[in-house]
Amino acid sequence: MKENHIRATVFAPEEPQIKYMKEAIKLAKKAAELGEVPIGCVIEFQGKIIARGYNRRTTDHCTLGHAEITAIKKASKVLGDWRLEGCTMYVTLEPCQMCAGAIVQARIPRVVIGCMNPKAGCAGSIMDILHEPRFNHQVITEKGMLEEECSQMLSSFFRQMRARSKVKSEE
Repeated sequence: MKENHIRATVFAPEEPQIKYMKEAIKLAKKAAELGEVPIGCVIEFQGKIIARGYNRRTTDHCTLGHAEITAIKKASKVLGDWRLEGCTMYVTLEPCQMCAGAIVQARIPRVVIGCMNPKAGCAGSIMDILHEPRFNHQVITEKGMLEEECSQMLSSFFRQMRARSKVKSEE
């Protein structure tokens, strides 16, 4: 049986990786401005961001409009390959089953996660697709980068959504 590659890491604020997660957070805020669940994602290769994505499911009327899927498509175009070996994905929320499967299929070696998703996450919360030993690829994951900021952004979005829904139902 292969070793489980989950790491809960304490990140120092001066780490260069922080800038990648901050960029993912900016993209998540862009999604929120569209009324989308605020999830952002960047893919880094050799010290440069080569792809960005944010949730657009409602805007595009498409189930596949997840931040990670968009970023994977863009990174594949940039590298000219479906294999994203040597890349690191930074995502504000733990990937769902679809996105986790795409990450494994794309052979992304490392994913850095802002906050976990106990209701739908598939990098250790509900399921652990990224570390399934029966697959031919497992992903090194690091959890908790700018966790509080990522978590608060989602909580605030859903709180505002519930408040809007309540006002509409009272009208």
